[in-house]
Amino acid sequence: MMLEDEDYLDAIHNMISTEKVNAEYAVAVTGDNFSEMFSGMDDDYMKARAADIKDISNRLGRNLAGAEETDLGAMEPSIIVADDLSPSETVQMDKEKILAFVTVHGSVNSHTAILARMMNIPALIGVPVDLNEIHTGMQAVVDGFNGEVIFEPSEEICQKTIIRIKEEEEKLRLLHALKGKENITLDGKRIDIYANIGNVSDIGYVLENDAGGIGLFRSEFLYLGRTDFPTEEEQYQAYKQAAQMMAGKKVVIRTLDIGADKQADYFNLGKEDNPAMGYRAIRICLKQQDIFKTQLRALLRAAVHGNISIMYPMITSTEEVSEIYGIVKEVQEELEAAQVPYRVPEQGIMIETPAAVMISDELAEMVDFFSVGTNDLTQYTLAIDRQNEKLDDFYKPHHKAILRMIQIAADNAHKCGKWIGICGELGADLELTEEFLRMGIDELSVSPSMVLKIRRIVRESRAVQA
Repeated sequence: MMLEDEDYLDAIHNMISTEKVNAEYAVAVTGDNFSEMFSGMDDDYMKARAADIKDISNRLGRNLAGAEETDLGAMEPSIIVADDLSPSETVQMDKEKILAFVTVHGSVNSHTAILARMMNIPALIGVPVDLNEIHTGMQAVVDGFNGEVIFEPSEEICQKTIIRIKEEEEKLRLLHALKGKENITLDGKRIDIYANIGNVSDIGYVLENDAGGIGLFRSEFLYLGRTDFPTEEEQYQAYKQAAQMMAGKKVVIRTLDIGADKQADYFNLGKEDNPAMGYRAIRICLKQQDIFKTQLRALLRAAVHGNISIMYPMITSTEEVSEIYGIVKEVQEELEAAQVPYRVPEQGIMIETPAAVMISDELAEMVDFFSVGTNDLTQYTLAIDRQNEKLDDFYKPHHKAILRMIQIAADNAHKCGKWIGICGELGADLELTEEFLRMGIDELSVSPSMVLKIRRIVRESRAVQA
């Protein structure tokens, strides 16, 4: 299944064609990238997939080198009961004949559980089964939802299990039917559905949910949870890895948005009475340009390796954009002087302040795209601190003022031939998807788990109201 995964293959093919490397190297680097991505995930279950990815990439490398592999594919349709299974053993089995897994050792992070997740088959890991009492030919029911295995079940249990299997198969059929489908409305409007991520390890969820790209890479997470600034090389490797893994798909990286509710002690920002409206995001970058230049150098270098776009947060004036472009120019000159390969990618801004909305006609002439940050736009427009629990009843993201502001920004972007997306939480609000289509929004960037749900609504909607 890994070898049939388009994202895995695209990453290898893209590296071969763009970096002019041989297949063995491309497979090794892609294997390392994907393995590192999964090992860095917070979820332990997903983290253990790193071993499988490494294993299959190593096997592919050996095959490219002409080494022989033992064929373990011959087996009857079976529930596999074992002490444990290695990645190589599991991968070489005929997956069409695996009905379920039960292992005595391991945990939900074991290799068998990982394969089960890929194949969507029931699996129980770490079950205290006496293997001496189990023999080939026994009938069994494996219920992965309730964590039960029943050997020699009654006829009633068998019938109930068959019904549940059919129900789950129908759910999966409906879900998988949307993968690979176009995000096109009934009346022919196409919209891009991208995903929001916080770090490279999240790309696994992006690929798994068939997002068309990354609409918001929150680069500030590279700065959090540490005691000093990330180096240019650290940032470059993270951005490069994201670009390589997305294999030509758009990766929109937001520059540092520290401050407000995201704090790092080593920034020495100090306490502010109202940090949401204080020293944060692009304001820090323009005041402490050494921090900004380090990130820009990493971004311009990484842009050589894929379809990266840069997005600047918390813009309130055309002067800020002009100053940003001046700093980008300085970074270009530095890289050229050092003979470091780079590319200046598409550059856009976030529309998340009322000021940016009101001058969006002028801003649209200066930038390549807009992306609406509805979280901050809502709190600034309604004068409500979204971190204040006492104000939850007053925080209304469906407020007419918010929707009108989004419409104004969309109209001004399109007048200048620029695209506009939404990367805030409102983009995943299923109640507003049709309205965003009618507004002319070109892209919605949401959490990976929402991609297929948004796609379903898009495909069942009309962009122009009848």
